[in-house]
Amino acid sequence: MTESSIGPLPAELSNHPGYRRVFRPDRLTFGFIMPLEGYPDSPFPTLENHQKLARMADEAGFSALWLRDVPFYDPDFGDTGQMLDPLVYLGFLAAHTHRIALGTAGIVATLREPLIVAKQAVSADQLLGGRFLLGLSTGDRAIEYPAFGANYENRGERYREAFGLIKAVTEQEFPRVQTTHYGMLEGAIDLIPKPVGKRLPMIVVGRARQDVEWIATHSDGWIWHLSDFKRLPQLIELWRSSHQDRWIKPYGYGTMFDLSEDPHEPLRFMGNGIRTGRNALIELFHHQQQLGVSHVALNLKPLRRPAHDALAELAEYVLPLFPAE
Repeated sequence: MTESSIGPLPAELSNHPGYRRVFRPDRLTFGFIMPLEGYPDSPFPTLENHQKLARMADEAGFSALWLRDVPFYDPDFGDTGQMLDPLVYLGFLAAHTHRIALGTAGIVATLREPLIVAKQAVSADQLLGGRFLLGLSTGDRAIEYPAFGANYENRGERYREAFGLIKAVTEQEFPRVQTTHYGMLEGAIDLIPKPVGKRLPMIVVGRARQDVEWIATHSDGWIWHLSDFKRLPQLIELWRSSHQDRWIKPYGYGTMFDLSEDPHEPLRFMGNGIRTGRNALIELFHHQQQLGVSHVALNLKPLRRPAHDALAELAEYVLPLFPAE
C-alpha cells in the first residue's frame, strides 16, 4: 500500500458506484459543493441554469456534487447554500444526472428525525442507482437549535445515536435498537427499501463533536473543512494512526474556491478558502494526493467569473489529471 492509498476497499464499497467514483485508492478526486455558481456579494444564490450546470458537471466527468443542509437564513452565517432542501433536491438531480455521485455535506443529523433521514436516504439511493453518499453533520449553528426544540449541548451524544440508528435500519432486517434520545425498535418492523448495494456509505462531515478515533471506527470516510495546509501531513498521520487494524478510510475537505482567469496566478488564502490559477491548483492537488487526501469539494460561492467558464477550464486542464473514473 502506498503512502496515499486508502484501500483496498471492502467489497460492499468497492462495488458501490458513488463511493468508488469519489474515493479511489491512491488518487485524489474533486467535485463541487452546490450550488454551481458564484455569489460572492450575497448570501443567496440565483440558481439560474442550475439544472444545465449539474448536467455539465456530470457529462464532463467530475466526481461528485455535494448538497448542504441550511434550513434557515442566519444573517450572521451569511450563506444559504443551495437554499433548496437537500433531500428534495437530490430527487430532482437524480432525474437529470447519470454518472456523477451525489452526496450530502451534510445533513444536520441532530435537527432531523434519524428514521426519516434513513428512509429519505435509501429512497435517494434507489433513484440514483447507488450514486448516493450520506454525509451527516451536527451543523453547529446554535441559533437554529431553539427553533427545533433541540438541545444544543448534547448534540455530540445525539449525533452518535442518530448515526448508529440510521446504520442499523439501513443495513439490518427487522433490527432491535434501543435509544435514549430517539425511538425503540423491537424487531417487529423493517425499513424499506434497503440500499442498492449491501449498505449505504455514511460519511462524517466536519468533526460532529466526535474524536478522530470514533470517526475512523464508525464512518466510511471523513470530510472536514479547509485547514492549515502546513498541518495537513500531521492531520493525515493522526487520521491513519486512528484506524489501528482497520482498512484506511478516505479523508477529504471542503473549501471556498475562486478560480482566476489567469492560469499562472499563484495560490493564496482568503478567509476560509482559496483563490488560484489552474497551474497552482494542479500543483496543490498533486502534492495533496501524495499526502493522502482522497477528495476535495470546491465551493464556488466566492467565484467572480461565470461558473460555466470555470467548470469548462477545470474540465479541460485539471480533471484529466485527477479523473473520477
